[in-house]
Amino acid sequence: MSTPHQPAPPPQPETSGFARVLDRTFGHPSGALGRLGGWVMARGNAATEHRVVDLAKIEPDETVLVVGPGPGVGLEAAARLAGRAVGVDPSLEMLTLCQERCGDRAELREGSAAHTGEPDASVDVVLSVNNVMLWDDRAAGFAELFRVLRPGGRLMLSAHEKWLPVSRHVLADEAAAAGFADLQTWTWEPPGFAALAAQLRAVKPA
Repeated sequence: MSTPHQPAPPPQPETSGFARVLDRTFGHPSGALGRLGGWVMARGNAATEHRVVDLAKIEPDETVLVVGPGPGVGLEAAARLAGRAVGVDPSLEMLTLCQERCGDRAELREGSAAHTGEPDASVDVVLSVNNVMLWDDRAAGFAELFRVLRPGGRLMLSAHEKWLPVSRHVLADEAAAAGFADLQTWTWEPPGFAALAAQLRAVKPA
């Protein structure tokens, strides 16, 4: 018996060479392009990284988790203030750059916002700069960060506003859905030619 003819599936669009280069440089940094991306991020994001660390008001006895530390500029700044600093990044290239910058001042591991590897209620502060747009599942990411924060712990998030997949107000709503409270969101213009930053602060209720 013959089977009915099935139409061929529609062709899938191919990822352009330029898009692949951008992904290997900034999205999922790897190889020489990843190291180049790390250098660009270290220079372009530095002011925002330091601002987020300042706004977090880190105390010497606190534990800080940096999600997507890239080349480690913000992680190093946080590690100089905190009792314990942890960086999680899916890119082994970025973890290597973090190690070169931070030495033994920070713990480093492969991970993501949705998979930090931290125990429940073990972190006082979570920082994330120009990383939320790369989260595969933002709901899972916010839920995980809520889980690892201690009651009263705070989340500080910043991202290039023009690269966000949703508005900063929607991000705040998503954080609220995960259980965060005392949400504040605003924009900040870094010095120089860096893009306008959308920033978010949230707290895990005590």
